[in-house]
Amino acid sequence: MRKLLYTFFTLLFLISGSSLIASGTDNGATEKKMSFYVIELRQDVDNPAFAKISKGLKEAEAVADYCILDINTYGGAVDAADSIRSAILRCTIPVVAFIDIQAASAGALISIACDSIYMSKGSSIGAATVVNGQGEVMPDKYQSFMRAMMRSTAESHGKKLVERDGKKVEVWHRNPRLAESMVGQDSVLSFTPLEAIANGFCEGEAQSIDEIVSKIMESSDSDAFTLVYQKVSFLDSLIYFLMNPFLQGLFLMMIIGGIYFELQSPGVGFALAAAIAGALLYFAPLYLEGLAQNWEILLFVIGVGLLVVEIFVLPGFGIAGISGIIAIITSLAFAMVDNDLFTVEGTFDIRPIIKPLTIVLVSIAVSICGSILLASKIYGTKAFAHVALKNNLQAEEGFVGVESDELKSLIGMVAIVATDLKPTGKVEINGKLYPAHINFGYAHSGEKVVVTSAGGGQLYCDAI
Repeated sequence: MRKLLYTFFTLLFLISGSSLIASGTDNGATEKKMSFYVIELRQDVDNPAFAKISKGLKEAEAVADYCILDINTYGGAVDAADSIRSAILRCTIPVVAFIDIQAASAGALISIACDSIYMSKGSSIGAATVVNGQGEVMPDKYQSFMRAMMRSTAESHGKKLVERDGKKVEVWHRNPRLAESMVGQDSVLSFTPLEAIANGFCEGEAQSIDEIVSKIMESSDSDAFTLVYQKVSFLDSLIYFLMNPFLQGLFLMMIIGGIYFELQSPGVGFALAAAIAGALLYFAPLYLEGLAQNWEILLFVIGVGLLVVEIFVLPGFGIAGISGIIAIITSLAFAMVDNDLFTVEGTFDIRPIIKPLTIVLVSIAVSICGSILLASKIYGTKAFAHVALKNNLQAEEGFVGVESDELKSLIGMVAIVATDLKPTGKVEINGKLYPAHINFGYAHSGEKVVVTSAGGGQLYCDAI
């Protein structure tokens, strides 16, 4: 029995020992490879580019040791470039820029934000002067803002010790003064690869991503590392497409125009459906990309609710209406921007909201003007009647038609409100009822109003 137990434990010891040896061998053989995540920026710098790079950086932090940003761009929107720059500076793993031909304007800012820069032969970096959509140089206040951003981005990499004349001295890793020299109205700085290396704005030349990885790892063994390329799904592509600034402007006009038409002709119809569709197309991609927050969507709903209360419940145009308009504008503008950009070193920075706010205000103005013009053209036409009302109103059915000439003859006359104008109802003039719309606020039955204009088969009135 003892011999049997001795034999059993001996075999158990030998098996355990061999397992440990095999395990050690496996660990050595399956030593973790260095991982590099590659993101391509080969497009204009805009909101879709920011969404793509921001998402890529988060994925890189989760799966890789380094992130390589493959850049070839002539630049784009300053606010989007600032968002990308901030995302790179916040990234928890080293970000390497590979400038493959061009990193101009906003591309230069993004490149300088990276921890390391490698450039291919024939490439360049710089020329970050701010211009408008027509390529015209913007006033100096815009250049001053861009210079400060370039300077602070270069400063973020700190200083390093170098030996000069036998002494070790501290110098900037990226010289802030050279960085700001890339912005100007007359003469702007750009670097070739050799010039960038000589001035500390490039770690070296490389012709491919594999070559960059070999330089970082100091090894050309392809088995020692893995490359992971960012994959953009169809849904992501659709989201980035919907985030195009031009389309966002159209969605804003759908929202405002739909609300305007719906308030002109109350009732669930095409205008309300257009406003809802515009809101969904506007907020959905921004929400999915983390730009639009819950409070911004809630603020938009509250703003619309306040407008409805002001028009249909409260008289005149007061606190509810003004608050509703402010809430709508604020929610639409803030939804375009990454909220993290508003806080810089503990202070609130208003600059990221300037462009989105301008887009919203311009879209609202265009939408309202366009809606008024469109309403004057389509109300009362046969084409619009086919969309809004399929039945003809016959006299034998109790409806009374009013000729446009008759309506116009009533302009300037005083009418008595027959049914509450909230804002649409009926008024009585010389014992005859006419459909009417009050321009501002609402009027109770029995009150007097003055006819200011006529059109679309109804009178338009002001309270007396």
